[in-house]
Amino acid sequence: MFAPTFQGFKLILGSSSFSRKKILGEAGYQFTTMSADIDEKGIRKEKPEDLVMALAEAKADAIVGKLKTIEKKEKYEDPTVVITSDTVVVYEGEIREKPSSKEEAREFLKGYSGGHAATVCSVVVTNLCSGLRKGDWDRVEIYFHDIPEEIIEKLIEEGIVLHVAGGLLIEHSLVLPYIKEVVGEIDSVMGLPMALTRKLVEDVL
Repeated sequence: MFAPTFQGFKLILGSSSFSRKKILGEAGYQFTTMSADIDEKGIRKEKPEDLVMALAEAKADAIVGKLKTIEKKEKYEDPTVVITSDTVVVYEGEIREKPSSKEEAREFLKGYSGGHAATVCSVVVTNLCSGLRKGDWDRVEIYFHDIPEEIIEKLIEEGIVLHVAGGLLIEHSLVLPYIKEVVGEIDSVMGLPMALTRKLVEDVL
């Protein structure tokens, strides 16, 4: 079911995110994808770091459970690694997940205009052969120029911002001109910090 990668292990990305698939593919990994389909709103933590770690762990547990059902295996003989991740935006101390409406997305984007936000992204890597699991999180600070209202309205109308944490898409062509500074790795903001991911994969193998 899962094609072996050139590193000698099978890799499963536990996400349907286009950005995460793009980042992992551009890093040279061959992988398959599987969606966790968990109730993210049912998991609550006060600290953003704790929340993203709990969500990535829950996604990993869900995918491991799915694989056991599909593959009918309790243990894998060949190294098989599952990567799960979660991202939130932190703005003025508050955790922001995916906007629940266009109105909330608009409020989020107006808040970023001329201001500052941060992303907190977790990565959890599970070795299905050994059962070993490692995880950690990464934080990136983002500073914005003023974002014109017409740009915000175009983003809302397009709709992609409704499906990402905090309505934040710094790689979007409409948003990029209004990014003043990013302190940290862009791939972390997009949902998968590759330096951390590589380290965790190495740690579980």
